[in-house]
Amino acid sequence: MELEKLIDYTLLKPDATVKSIRDMCKEAIEYGFYSVCVNPCHIQLCKEELKGSEVKICTVIGFPLGAIEKEMKAFEAKRAIELGADELDMVINIGYLKSGFLDQVREDIEAVVDAAQGHIVKAIIETGALSDNEKKAACMAAKKAKASFVKTSTGFGYHGATTYDVRIMRQTVGKDMGVKASGGIKTREQAIELIKAGATRIGTSTNIIKAS
Repeated sequence: MELEKLIDYTLLKPDATVKSIRDMCKEAIEYGFYSVCVNPCHIQLCKEELKGSEVKICTVIGFPLGAIEKEMKAFEAKRAIELGADELDMVINIGYLKSGFLDQVREDIEAVVDAAQGHIVKAIIETGALSDNEKKAACMAAKKAKASFVKTSTGFGYHGATTYDVRIMRQTVGKDMGVKASGGIKTREQAIELIKAGATRIGTSTNIIKAS
């Protein structure tokens, strides 16, 4: 397994500096990570720093709460693609999900998928805020909306990725949809356990290849 090729190397802290973004891009190139995941304001900087490499640019939409109108998320998505993002990690409307408004949750994700114009969209369901039934409902809404992945967590405010949650997500979406584990992944061993549970992408702010 080439673990590095499954890693979205992540820096989403609000106090991330230009230097820290540049340093992250250099590491991503050095270690051959799949992508860097940054806030939208850093897309163009990453595009410059990653020029000539195979490292992709992932950005976040409706982050970290997901509590904005679908039209706003669609605008963010469209603009992110224009700036050079390759993939979009969007936060679903968690309050709608917990209210049982499943059609609205699906429509929210669909708005971003449509605006992404064929680019990969990962729906962040924030497992730490959900019951098992809600996790399954969120996964099904994302699948119906034709998202490419479901993703465990934002890494802000709730617990991060667990093998338990990844198994539920994989069982719900089946074998053909991506599952991204993110939040609190600090070691290679953690990542491997999550992959065994069904994850096909790992989001981490720790260089777990270097640390191992």
